[in-house]
Amino acid sequence: MTRIEGFGPIGISLNIAPDETHLGEAARLESLGYSAIWLAGGQIDSLDRISAVVRATESIPVATGIIPVDVYDADAVARLHADLQVTAPGRFVVGLGGPQIPRPLRALNAYLDRLDRADPPVPTERRILAALGPRKLELARERAAGAVLLLVTPEYTAEARRILGPDATLIVSLMTVLDTDAARSRDTAGVPLRFLSGVGGYAANFARMGFTADDISGLSNRLVDDLVAWGDADAIVARVHSHLAAGADHVVVSELGDRPGEVAGQLAGLLPLRARYGLGATGRH
Repeated sequence: MTRIEGFGPIGISLNIAPDETHLGEAARLESLGYSAIWLAGGQIDSLDRISAVVRATESIPVATGIIPVDVYDADAVARLHADLQVTAPGRFVVGLGGPQIPRPLRALNAYLDRLDRADPPVPTERRILAALGPRKLELARERAAGAVLLLVTPEYTAEARRILGPDATLIVSLMTVLDTDAARSRDTAGVPLRFLSGVGGYAANFARMGFTADDISGLSNRLVDDLVAWGDADAIVARVHSHLAAGADHVVVSELGDRPGEVAGQLAGLLPLRARYGLGATGRH
């Protein structure tokens, strides 16, 4: 297992804008000190989006969370990685996920085989897999540098660390709402949760974490509060630290709501954006 090199503890998710104003925002996020910029898979309507963000920044790693393997061909991803290794070596981290089909592990293994056979190949240490259940975590341990988790509790982060072992990179994507009003924050968080709770893998993982069928179908306050960090900046910082202490190497802050960029600005002065975060649960740092 080869870990991802050059990642600090705190990344930030970048929302792609049709008018490309997100490219200026990417430069701002880099200047704030975040240690990686992440592009959400649902917003990647072209692989060129990734290249553009790399060109708009100077040295920050740019990762995908995630490239859906049933949308983008492995050969195209390998060509993109090879091109960026020439123009911006070591800056592109290939985050992969899916596919949403029966027997997804077989299809994902085949996709990884193609990345291995590409000329040049996408090396294991430059790719990360979206993983929730134990089998995908095991695959991430064996065939990538590690895993990225979404909508998990710190307790599940600790379990994922146990499955991955001490040598894999563990990344947690944390949805956040900068709002101290409980009802409004839960409504904001409910928008993506309502969709994702209908996706089989997420619903199964919610149940794996101890949420009941009623919690999941009704998006109970307990489920929303445990999976999404909302409140003031200090409350969000506390949740970030809880995942790092549970064994995450890197937490990606993903902003929800109608105040884009505000979370990033407020957290920049409160989080260890570049330096490694203390001793985690595994004692590896």
